Amino acid sequence: MFVTMMMMDQMLDLPPPLSNEVPMMHHVINGDAPQQVILVQVNPGETFTIRTEDGALQCIQGPAEVPMMSPNGSIPPIHVPPGYVSQVLEDNTGLRRVVVMPHSECYPPSYSPALSPSHHIHPPYLTHPHFIPASHTSYYPPVSPGDVPPHQFYQHRLPPIYPEEIIPLYNISTFMGHEEYCKPPPKKLKQPVERTSLSQVTSPLSNSYKNTTACTTTANGYGKSHSSPGGGGGGGGSPGNKRPDRRVSNVQSRSALVSWTSVSVSGSSGRVPSCGYELQLKDKGRDGKYKVVYSGEELQYTLTDLRPATDYHVRVSTVCNSVKGPSSDARAFTTHSDPPDTPLPPRLSHRTKSSLTLQWKPPADNGSKITNYVLEWDEGKKNSIFREYYVGHQRHCKVMRLCPAVGYTFRVAVLNGIGTSGFSTEVLFYTTGSLPQTSLPPRLVQTGPSWVTLEWTRPNSCSTEEVVTYTLEMQDETKGLDFQAVYSGLELNRKVESLRRNTQYKFRVSEWCSAPSSLLVCKTTPDRPGPPVNPAVNTVTYHSFCVTWEPPQDDGGSGDLTYVLEISEGKSEGRQWATLYRGPERKHLCEDRKPATSYSLRLSCVNVGGQSQCSDDLTVCTHIPPPGRCQPPSIVGNVKHREMTLQWDGPLCGEESENVEFSLEMCAMEEGSEPTEVYCGCKAECTVGNLLTGTTYRFQVRAANSAGYGPYSESVEISTAAGPPGQCSPPAINVTSHTCAEVTWENKESSGIDISEYRLDWGRDLDSLELVYSGTETYFQISNLEASTDYCCRLQAVNQAGAGPYSDLVTCRTPAAAPDVVSGFRLADHPLNPAESEPFSHSTCLALTWDEPHCNGAEMTSYIISVGDSIITTGNVTCHIIRDLLPDSEYSLQIRAENEMGPGPFSQTLTVRTRPLPPSPPRLECAAVGPQSLKLRWGFSSRSQLTEDTTYVLQMEDRNQRFVVVYRGPSHTFKLQRLSESSRYRFRIQAVSEAGEGPFSETYTFCTTKSLPQTLKAPRVVQLEGNAREVTWESIPPMRGDRISYVLQVLGGRDADYKQVYKGDETSFQLSGLQWNTDYRVRVFACRRCADTLQELCGSFSPSAHFNLRRSDATLAVEADVTRVPMGSTLTDEQFAGLMVFGVASLSVLMAFLLQLLI
Repeated sequence: MFVTMMMMDQMLDLPPPLSNEVPMMHHVINGDAPQQVILVQVNPGETFTIRTEDGALQCIQGPAEVPMMSPNGSIPPIHVPPGYVSQVLEDNTGLRRVVVMPHSECYPPSYSPALSPSHHIHPPYLTHPHFIPASHTSYYPPVSPGDVPPHQFYQHRLPPIYPEEIIPLYNISTFMGHEEYCKPPPKKLKQPVERTSLSQVTSPLSNSYKNTTACTTTANGYGKSHSSPGGGGGGGGSPGNKRPDRRVSNVQSRSALVSWTSVSVSGSSGRVPSCGYELQLKDKGRDGKYKVVYSGEELQYTLTDLRPATDYHVRVSTVCNSVKGPSSDARAFTTHSDPPDTPLPPRLSHRTKSSLTLQWKPPADNGSKITNYVLEWDEGKKNSIFREYYVGHQRHCKVMRLCPAVGYTFRVAVLNGIGTSGFSTEVLFYTTGSLPQTSLPPRLVQTGPSWVTLEWTRPNSCSTEEVVTYTLEMQDETKGLDFQAVYSGLELNRKVESLRRNTQYKFRVSEWCSAPSSLLVCKTTPDRPGPPVNPAVNTVTYHSFCVTWEPPQDDGGSGDLTYVLEISEGKSEGRQWATLYRGPERKHLCEDRKPATSYSLRLSCVNVGGQSQCSDDLTVCTHIPPPGRCQPPSIVGNVKHREMTLQWDGPLCGEESENVEFSLEMCAMEEGSEPTEVYCGCKAECTVGNLLTGTTYRFQVRAANSAGYGPYSESVEISTAAGPPGQCSPPAINVTSHTCAEVTWENKESSGIDISEYRLDWGRDLDSLELVYSGTETYFQISNLEASTDYCCRLQAVNQAGAGPYSDLVTCRTPAAAPDVVSGFRLADHPLNPAESEPFSHSTCLALTWDEPHCNGAEMTSYIISVGDSIITTGNVTCHIIRDLLPDSEYSLQIRAENEMGPGPFSQTLTVRTRPLPPSPPRLECAAVGPQSLKLRWGFSSRSQLTEDTTYVLQMEDRNQRFVVVYRGPSHTFKLQRLSESSRYRFRIQAVSEAGEGPFSETYTFCTTKSLPQTLKAPRVVQLEGNAREVTWESIPPMRGDRISYVLQVLGGRDADYKQVYKGDETSFQLSGLQWNTDYRVRVFACRRCADTLQELCGSFSPSAHFNLRRSDATLAVEADVTRVPMGSTLTDEQFAGLMVFGVASLSVLMAFLLQLLI
């Protein structure tokens, strides 16, 4: 918080109070007495509390400024929170301020160091009281502190912590008296902060002060209650109390866009008057007055030429017909921070012979704290190339190690958190002292293609003990006009290397703190050039040739080259080289050379730097001259009718006749004949063949070598002897039909002898040619050919000298015709087409087949079968079935094939006979029925007479309702075994004879009977007390759901028959009332009770069991009898029969063995 005091000699034009509810102190003005205005600045986040005259408390929340009037010029008592002290400061203008600043770490008893109001404040803000966050609510009464209780001085709350990147900027009142309190924080704002009016930043009062009225003061100083009702003046309309709403957007560092809404104004006559707007801007940092920056009818205006990081207030008012309405509420905004302004050039504060001390003033930081200054200089080179010398936050710098009386150019730039400013204008400062003595120029000692050696002299003004540092600088005009240091040291000579050959360089030398010497201009020497490239030889003749070449790739840095051409004859290693040409040209004609001679050439070039290496050897050979005229050819031996041997003499012997070839040309004597080369070779003799007999030819010869052909010899005419005829022209073939062709040819006479005969060979191909004609005619007809067949022929002429060569082969093809006669027409035993689905019967059907005849070149289309007067047409097949014929009947059949050309001839007649009808099925009967077997029989059919070779096929239906064959044979009975009891079976029968398979009979159904219970084993007798015995027997499980009962019979004493004593389901029975000393026999059999028919089926008797009832030792007697009786009485009939069969078999084997021994 700041309290600013200003002494006034007269009444101040103070702004209206901040709020209607926050009155200032009463102005006690007595005439011209001096008065003092006290400005209380409330920092952001703090609350300023005062007590009014009526005793009410008024809270004003910062940022705000509260003007107060002091009639006696004294500062009212300011109560500060614990840990803070107030301090009165006075500047040069006499303006005094009361600054509330934090004290040292001393805390009241109610605070701990952790809860200090400034404990959590970021260090950068501790030195600036107006940036201290609101950690308390300050209470500043205008009276002595004794009027307010101590507990109301402030109310403590924990301090908020602001992020380091975001520093809130608040509006600062226009009554601030110094510029530095208007500066924004040094950080750059991420977004422009749109300011609100003072009426919007006034905080509401606490609950204890709710009796005060709410603040309604607007930012322009006029409360809403002070607004006058409508303006007067003008016959048109008046803006009245309507104010346009304004808005600030697109705020930049030096510009902002202000827009507002239009207001509707109606005139007195009902017309809409023309209204304009007046935009006013106030810069708080300057005079604090509003200035009109725009006047017009637009609803927006862009403010320019603003200052960065500066608080502005704008307001707009409506002007209609020269009547100005009230201004709108002020809208505050703050422009963005910007890089610093361009600073003023640095000024010289002190200088010596070797140093310059510079100072500069900081420019406007534009809202961001200046961080560094950048000082650059040209190092005294005056080349407009600046280098950085100093970077830091100091505003002065001392430049050291300078040369006396030398001017140096400087410029300065400023950096802040936003960016870098532009450089200041350049300024030139000179060091003190006199100009140093100019050094002597260096001297050239030696030069080379890429180096120079320089030396210089020690200045006379330097003593021998003084250490002098020399700097050698070089200027390369190809890289620029600047001198570059190539050496710095104590030596008096230097070899500068890595230079370009044949290039001019400038050198100068200087001692420390001396001016550079005058220039030494020197040039490097050229280097040896490279050898010439691409040597070539062209236009070679017998005695001359031309040599060309290209300049070397490396000319050594010098363009003036002299070429040296050397020549050597032969290819020996010790050959001598002679200079043939020396000059600047790149072409030379070598003349007066020997023909057919090999020469070696090499090239080199010479410049100032020396002579290059020689190029690779180039070999060239002069041409050989063409040979001379040959002698005319002559005949060797006898002339034949087809060939002759010729020979000739070559040109004169010599060097020019080596490697000579000969070309022999032949030309017929006929007019218009062109000569033909018949031989080309090294020999002077050849045999010419393939000549025509009795024909005259003209021959001539010439020689050739690598230089070309020589002239032709004189021509000579030679005739061949008479011989066989020549090759005949190909004969002409005229095919008249598919079986006949006519062959004609021309009568050709040649070879000097008449033709005695012609021979014509005919065949299907070259291998099958046969002689078909021999005679003098030129026509022959050939017959008995096959249709659609290829044939060929050739012709040969014969005279007395022999047979001539065959003519070219001539081919032809006979046309297609109707097919040939069908062969192999026969009757098949069964249908050959497996896809035939209709039933086949030999009694009413005939299966025919045949061989496919020759189609004679046309695709077969169908076959025609003649059956008596009927015609049957089939497709292109080789089998057919004729149906619906009469059984046991004879038929005559013929067949012929048909193709696209028509039908062929009928085949020979085929006589066939159908078979009789197959026999009818017999009647099937069941002869015997058993529980697991059926015996079937069948008799003769009444409709047909069955023969002895008739076979019967008996079929039975299986579980899948399919009939399967169970018997096939000639018998009339068949017994089926292993059937199921009481089951129904379905049968059918078929008779098969030579006539075929007869139809199946109707289906017969037969049923097997039920099985009898099995024979039980002999029962067992167990002795009981007294004359009672218990008989037990084995049990039988139920048969197919039918119950089993048992019947027990006893035979005792003198009884002749068994008597039934028990019938039931049990397997045991007790016999009582038996007589002593009496023999008894017992047997048992099982009975099956059929549940469906209520029939009872009884099985056979079991073997009998014998026992005897005696008085004394009855038990042992009974057991002995029971044990003994089965041994003798349990032999059943089946066992006895088996024993007899075994005995007979053994006797038979024994007799057979004895007979074998006797035999």
